[in-house]
Amino acid sequence: MNPEAGEFLSMLTPDEVEALHAAGRPRRWERGASLMSEGDTSDWVLVLTEGRVKVSSHTSSGTEVVLAVRGPGGLIGEMSCIDGSPRSATVTALEPVAGVVISDFAAFLQAHGRVAVLLLRMVTERLRDSDRKRIEYGAYDTTGRVATRLLELADRYGEETGGGVRVALPLSQDELAGWTGASREAVSKALRSLRDRGLIETGRRRVVIHDVEGLRKRAR
Repeated sequence: MNPEAGEFLSMLTPDEVEALHAAGRPRRWERGASLMSEGDTSDWVLVLTEGRVKVSSHTSSGTEVVLAVRGPGGLIGEMSCIDGSPRSATVTALEPVAGVVISDFAAFLQAHGRVAVLLLRMVTERLRDSDRKRIEYGAYDTTGRVATRLLELADRYGEETGGGVRVALPLSQDELAGWTGASREAVSKALRSLRDRGLIETGRRRVVIHDVEGLRKRAR
């Protein structure tokens, strides 16, 4: 599977990709498997080559908060490699995934200075994205946040169909709730509101967006 636009692997040259693969070892996980666990002290990184994962953390009350979804080409675990701190999140396979595990990523970066600069750029972009989501939590209602996440999913994973854009990513309502910072009940109500407006159609682990511009207006 080709790396997704904007993911780490898509920024590298063919020679850099080859060197990255040579520095690691391939590994596979089944859907639902935990690739990394919050609080672990390991410092290896993973470059996804197939499938998608969710990155999540848990509050003191046990509520799961989904921080991000990563797909082919994504780099996972770079923060612990950079600062040596325990893992700040848990990474779980949303579908069968494969990747390259690199144990000494710091040595790879020292030997490939351009890649180190690209990593710095990527980390900066992720921090900006985190800031944007924090602003959304304070400025948007639940329906607006749900609409924004659906548009993000459509941009990254959408498949054009005769009736609109089908989001093929297998996210449950609980996981969508964790990604929008809302309860499952609030997300269900938001989805129902968007359905009643004719903007979307929902099914088990799928969403079809019938009116992208209408959904974009509601997100704003």
